Amino acid sequence: MSGLILVYTGNGKGKTTAALGLSLRALGHNQTVGFLQFMKGSKDYGEVKISSLLPNFTLVQSGQKSFVSYENPDPIDIQMAQDGLNLARRWFEEDKFDLIVLDEILVAVAFRLITVAQVLELVRQRPLHLNLVLTGRYAAPEIMEIADTVTEMTEQRHAYQRGVEAKAGMEF
Repeated sequence: MSGLILVYTGNGKGKTTAALGLSLRALGHNQTVGFLQFMKGSKDYGEVKISSLLPNFTLVQSGQKSFVSYENPDPIDIQMAQDGLNLARRWFEEDKFDLIVLDEILVAVAFRLITVAQVLELVRQRPLHLNLVLTGRYAAPEIMEIADTVTEMTEQRHAYQRGVEAKAGMEF
C-alpha cells in the first residue's frame, strides 16, 4: 500500500498538535512513529516529556532552545537543520517507521536553514509505503504540490493577542 504525504501549514495554531494526534492514531493501530522536530530544542514541550512513555514512538529534536534569526541565522542553526535532514534520510534507509513527522521543516525552509530542493529530494527518497507529514508555516508551493493532503490552519483569533501567556499543555 502506498504511503501518503501530508502538509500541515498556515499561520494558525494546531499544526504540531494535528501531527501529534495523527501520531497517536497510528500508535493505536500498532504502527511505529518517528517524530523529528526541526528548530526546537526545549525539553519543556509536553510531547517531549511524554515521548519516552509511548511505545513505538521516537521523538528527536534538531534545534536549539533559542529562537532562530530570520535575517541572519546562526551557523549552528543551519548545521542542526542539516543534521535533522540527515537523520530523516537514515530513518528512511532503516525503514523502521510507518509514519514520520518532520515537524517545523517548512519553517526551516523559510528561514533558509535547508532548501526546498533538499526537502523535495528527501520526499523522493522515502520508502513508498511510508506516511510522511511535513509541518510548519510558510509551505513552499512546490512542497504543497507534491502532497496528497494539504491542510492550512488559519488564525481567526488567538488568546495571545489579548495578553494571555502561553499555557503548558496548550502552547507547549
